[in-house]
Amino acid sequence: MTASDPATWLTWRPGTGLVPGPATTGAPALAVADSWLVDSGRVRGLDRHRARFTAACAAEGRDTGAFWAAAVAALPRTGAWFPRAELHRDGTLGLRLRPAPPRGTTIRVLPWAGPDPRRAPRVKGPDLDRLGEVRSRALAAGADDALLTTDGGVLLESATATLLWWQDEGLCTPDPALRLLPGVTLALVRDLADAAGVPVRHRRARLADLAGREAWLVNALHGIRPVTEWTGTGLPPGPARHAAEWRRRLDALARPLDDR
Repeated sequence: MTASDPATWLTWRPGTGLVPGPATTGAPALAVADSWLVDSGRVRGLDRHRARFTAACAAEGRDTGAFWAAAVAALPRTGAWFPRAELHRDGTLGLRLRPAPPRGTTIRVLPWAGPDPRRAPRVKGPDLDRLGEVRSRALAAGADDALLTTDGGVLLESATATLLWWQDEGLCTPDPALRLLPGVTLALVRDLADAAGVPVRHRRARLADLAGREAWLVNALHGIRPVTEWTGTGLPPGPARHAAEWRRRLDALARPLDDR
């Protein structure tokens, strides 16, 4: 298996392990999903991805400890991959081995004018199709992603990533009491900030509050990407003074799979 191969689906069979197929047709109805970047056998925050996935599966009545161990063992140690662990609504549990898509270092963001389409915002999986539709519309508008807000215009997160921005010599992120996914990459950035003595504050901000400020979208695939355009608005993005250094720090957190 190489990183140029198409995605491979492995189904979990208790007592047997992960077995190929059967091939899925169409988009599965996801109850829970989690994905992460594997680059030359190294991963950032895999234990946190495991904790998020297993907790969400436990809420669905599934114990995924043995599955997770088998999934990690099945991950390629060479190439760039973006695997996804999945629990389907019909009870199917499995691993989708996907080559990693191209990764970016900056991002253009469309402020989403429509309603928040998510039905289960604190669980990754059930809303992925709806969020994919939002992102597709952002791409059609010349952006890379779309930023969701509350009905009152308070900033939430993008279709694929967590929002952070710099203000008053510290990092800010939306109030976790809002409808937000607990982001693994956000947690890693918070750890880095704590180690560096940089405060991380919770804010209920609106788009205008980010004018001229360095803002990031962060996720497992791309890491840290500074916003270079608020698409369709006249809002000026701030200069990315911190992004390159913090990206290096985040990348340094990757650990070999075989150390686990």
